[in-house]
Amino acid sequence: MSESTIHLRPEFFDSKERLLVENGAFTVSALRYDSGVAALRLRNGAGELVMLPFQGQQIWSAHFAGRNLTMRSMFDEPQATSDYVKNYGGFLLHCGFTAMGVPTAADNHPLHGELPNAIYQQAWLVLGEDENGAYIGLGGRYQHTVAFSHNYTAEPTVKLYANSSLIHVSLVCRNLKRTPMEYMYLAHVNFRPVDNSRLLYSAHVTPQTVRVRRSIPSHVKSDPSYLAFVDALGEKPELHHRLTPGLVFDPEIVFGIDYSADADGWAHTLQLHPDGNADYIRHRPEQLPVGVRWICRTPDQDAAGINLPATAEPEGYTAEKAKGYVKELAGGAEWRCDYVMGTLGAAEAAQMAKRIGQIVG
Repeated sequence: MSESTIHLRPEFFDSKERLLVENGAFTVSALRYDSGVAALRLRNGAGELVMLPFQGQQIWSAHFAGRNLTMRSMFDEPQATSDYVKNYGGFLLHCGFTAMGVPTAADNHPLHGELPNAIYQQAWLVLGEDENGAYIGLGGRYQHTVAFSHNYTAEPTVKLYANSSLIHVSLVCRNLKRTPMEYMYLAHVNFRPVDNSRLLYSAHVTPQTVRVRRSIPSHVKSDPSYLAFVDALGEKPELHHRLTPGLVFDPEIVFGIDYSADADGWAHTLQLHPDGNADYIRHRPEQLPVGVRWICRTPDQDAAGINLPATAEPEGYTAEKAKGYVKELAGGAEWRCDYVMGTLGAAEAAQMAKRIGQIVG
């Protein structure tokens, strides 16, 4: 196995898109949006990602199998801001790490923590080959240091393999302090819903294992039909398994899910389209023990977070601490997670649906 690294600098990016790397099926070009945000376009022969190397290392958009996989949002381009809701519309946002979720009156952390729009001090491209084949990817390092409080680094890596429609993601966080730190993490993966798709996932479906959120965050508004749908899902969570137009996912529906893994340690989730193709994500419950599902279908936003792998549910630090979901990382220690998402063709999707059925029995 070998890997080459190309270190990036902000001055590489201007308003004209320019080719940086060309290698077989892979190309990488650099651009800067009118908003001032630097971006990379990574192509691998099967599709492309647009990523923000210095702002959260977000995957801003993903196109594979001739489709835009990314949620529909109110943003035409990324915005240069640290405010979560003023730049919300990407395909992947890292959330955490000192806290995560919707803060309540008892919390003082920002919505989903500091990572979503963190300004990365370092970013780099990688090209190499491993047991899965040739790849290209983006990595970076963000250091979060607050005197008397926190000192950690976050290093995500996103890899695309040649002619594959799957995106491989890892994140390593290191506690640079000599004393323990608490942490929370959620991978906010935002697919675009496909009408009449079915949601298949490796969890036993009961009100206890697929838990609808009944609390209403302050940033969303609701009406009686929405509240009635939430009540119905509390009794029968399977009512949301087919994304039928007209279901009340306005403003949003959120679940906490207890996943089961296969013999290799992976848990699986499909948005199985009517034509047999699918959107897909897998994660390791030993690393990310809570699955969060977020569906938002409104006139202005359309998103199916079919699974947001996480260490906790997204109710904010205080609520998750009370549930025992806030984790602790020893001084000098590191934490890692891995997950894979993208698209599957009809034959692959059928095999995965069979595997999910075998896991849950």
